[in-house]
Amino acid sequence: MSHQCSHGHIHFSGNLQTPAEQRRMQRQLTLTMVTIGLLLLSLLWRGIAPDQPGISDILAGVAWLLVAVPVFRAAWHSLLHPDLHGVTDLLVVLAMLGAWALGDLMTAALLPVIMIFGHILEERSVMGTRQAIAGLSKLTLSQARRVRANGELESVDSQHLQAGDMVEVRPGDRVPADGRILSGQASLDVAHITGESVPVEATTGMNVFAGSINLNGLLRVEVSHTGDQSTLGKVIALMKDAEQAKPPITRMLERYAGHYLILVLLIAATTWFLTYNSQAMLAVLVAACPCALVLSAPATAMAGIAVAARHGILIRNAAFLEELADVDALIVDKTGTLTQGRLSFVEAVLATDLPRERVLELAAALGATSNHPVSRVLAETVAAPGNIGLREVEEIQGVGITATTDDGVALLGRQALFTRHHVPVSPLPEHEGPVVGLALDGVFLGWFLLEDTLRPEAPAVMAELQSLGVNRVQLLTGDRLAVAERVAQQAGINELAAEALPAEKLRQVQEMVDDGWRPMVVGDGINDALALKAGAVGIAMGGSGADIALASADVVLAGGDLRRLPSAIRLSRKCRATLQVNVFIGLGWTILIVAAAAMGLLGSAGALIAAVLHNLSTLLVLLNTGRLLQFDETH
Repeated sequence: MSHQCSHGHIHFSGNLQTPAEQRRMQRQLTLTMVTIGLLLLSLLWRGIAPDQPGISDILAGVAWLLVAVPVFRAAWHSLLHPDLHGVTDLLVVLAMLGAWALGDLMTAALLPVIMIFGHILEERSVMGTRQAIAGLSKLTLSQARRVRANGELESVDSQHLQAGDMVEVRPGDRVPADGRILSGQASLDVAHITGESVPVEATTGMNVFAGSINLNGLLRVEVSHTGDQSTLGKVIALMKDAEQAKPPITRMLERYAGHYLILVLLIAATTWFLTYNSQAMLAVLVAACPCALVLSAPATAMAGIAVAARHGILIRNAAFLEELADVDALIVDKTGTLTQGRLSFVEAVLATDLPRERVLELAAALGATSNHPVSRVLAETVAAPGNIGLREVEEIQGVGITATTDDGVALLGRQALFTRHHVPVSPLPEHEGPVVGLALDGVFLGWFLLEDTLRPEAPAVMAELQSLGVNRVQLLTGDRLAVAERVAQQAGINELAAEALPAEKLRQVQEMVDDGWRPMVVGDGINDALALKAGAVGIAMGGSGADIALASADVVLAGGDLRRLPSAIRLSRKCRATLQVNVFIGLGWTILIVAAAAMGLLGSAGALIAAVLHNLSTLLVLLNTGRLLQFDETH
């Protein structure tokens, strides 16, 4: 019966229970069944032959011995390694010894049996989180169709893929690893990773997550991250860490475990001296078992973490789940956080009479020869570029691309490129994002304007956060002031700090904390890592975030959806309300049963009734926690 309330010591092994836990559970169930059988035989014999109580007592004694050994072993372990969980073991041992000393072998044997059923009930409460982790772990195990150098396909286990491999993903397949789509388009179900209930339309150039389900298209994907390094692998690792972490209230209760035990013994001794009622004394010992109180915080935390994961919110530790309820300020990065972190084509300002389609086709053909983000955007501006033959292609780092065509030398790049080739250009348009030009055979054709676009949900999310009591919102970015002002205005943010280096970002966060605010800091880049650690809660954008930002963050948004921020705050506050009710049940119910036991109100079978009522309080805590699992704000 070791560690009835052992939720703080869970170790995950891929199955819902470790082999050691499974063996212990089976052993406990077997002992319980045999003990109940012997006790029933004892009662039956007492009814059949009341004049021969010796045999009945022997059967009850054997039943008691069967359950006494594991109970004593658990109590001895609790003495060597004292914590709040072990208080239950010690109290049950004392109650058993008391019943045995009083000659009540039936009560001595039934007490641990009833407590074992309570232990099994508590074990079931762990399964929700473990099932969530096990379900995600299964998504990482799949077959992949790897494309060989000669174009043939080979079937390999997804665990054997490496960065740089190319895989084919057919309709109905799971994406075997994180990667970038090289060709094709499809609808992807990413609900397991990001909490996004609506399928995502994936096209060439987009990043995809391992575990996503291809619903209807044929894709060729270049693998970027596999196994534990994939987004899904990091999700599972975060959930395992969160499951094993102790909530702050649990750590606080454990500090007073020794004091609690002494208090209970004093109450039991006082009950005996005042009433000389041995059953009342035993009932006090059993009623004071703090299982419901100990279970209240871990059960709430694990349910909250599981629900958050279902929404694409990965919480590293239960403490941060509590911290989210108190945030009253937001410090948010721009690139990749408020904005999508990838450029998009805005407008072409042409300076030629050539057809617009032909100019765009030439820009797309030149852009397709480079991996530069600007070139890739231009390469995607034309769905089906014409057959433009390019020869002697040269990419000048940081300047642009030159190539020879049938119509002359083509240039695509910054103004410096045209100056170098003595090509006169039209006036540079006023634009805060990247601007690149195009020329053909010494004639300038026009400018292409690009920008990093605001996430479409950003303005609504900022307004929603303010309605939740986040009264101060600051845009903190290393980008230029003009760009930051435009993004802040679009998002509805009235406070900003631009051109901030990592040290300056850290100072800004610390200043806000020193002013009495509790900010959550949201970012995705390497330069956000220090700031993420300094806030009350650091939140990283997991869709495209840098590894160091993910490592520094307390919370990760798996898909980078800003709508998860208000969801996380509401979930945190719901968890707090649930925890308060659970603590009230655990503490209030325990005090009530102890008082009833001390006054002898539980009758002649007080210890057994106290054990049943004790398990009832555990059940009430689990039922209340179950209400938390109904939280659903998936979009």
